[in-house]
Amino acid sequence: MHFTGTIWRPPYEAHSALLQITVGCTHDKCKFCSLYEHRFVLSPLSEIEDDLKEISTLNRNVKRVFLTGANPFALSFDKLKELALMIKHHLPSVESIGCFSRVTDISPKTTEQLSELQLLGYDEIIFGTECGDDPTLKFMCKGYSSSDIVEQLNKLDGVGIRYHISYLNGLSGFGNGQRVALSTAKTYNQINPISISFVALTVFPQSDLYQEIKSGNFTEAGELERLHEQKTMIEKLEIETTIYANTISNTAPLVGALPKDKAAMIKHLQYAIDNVDETELRRYRENIRHL
Repeated sequence: MHFTGTIWRPPYEAHSALLQITVGCTHDKCKFCSLYEHRFVLSPLSEIEDDLKEISTLNRNVKRVFLTGANPFALSFDKLKELALMIKHHLPSVESIGCFSRVTDISPKTTEQLSELQLLGYDEIIFGTECGDDPTLKFMCKGYSSSDIVEQLNKLDGVGIRYHISYLNGLSGFGNGQRVALSTAKTYNQINPISISFVALTVFPQSDLYQEIKSGNFTEAGELERLHEQKTMIEKLEIETTIYANTISNTAPLVGALPKDKAAMIKHLQYAIDNVDETELRRYRENIRHL
């Protein structure tokens, strides 16, 4: 199998066949990110086909393929169609194809093209929306606004392509958590994600944000402030979705469904706020070496 650098995939893709399609990120400007070391390139089709042949010898009954890389959905409609047909040729049992994507990867594709991609199996695409607060998105150089999130993901809603999103807790910095929780909940209440993954911001030296902190241009939110932010977000969300907050970055791990488990999740977070010391939580954060 051909893989370059660290391979990232969500926990819920644990049983998917991983197939490298692209390396790196088309945007590569987000200040907080230190995940991708390589410039964006498409893997040679010969390598992709060799990998598909190898997967087929290991498991002829693969149901889902997850395309690795920061945002393979940035590829053109024609290229994504070609890849889907190649996957179906070598792995006839495949029912769906997933990948990471940026919100901006949707806009070049027409509704008709998105509908065809859905029929070809593209489903449960994962978007790192990070938040729905415009000042934060701008400072972090995400390259889109909260209205873009709503407009583009509603296009997927319209054609039946389901999606997951992520929320980066603490991204707005010290003193801004409540504002961002409220504005993000307002944004997310206009879309229909299968799940929202809460990941607490952890700043690594390789990121541009680390330099912003050293220069005094950004102050990290406290750990308890982040828990308050998460609690407010969950309180204000009015959609049906699943909340995942169970990575190494989360200081009060939880998983639950909205609206069914809202009260239990709020109670869990309030207990952590009332009973865990800020210093202890910060020590935990500083000891995280890798996500």
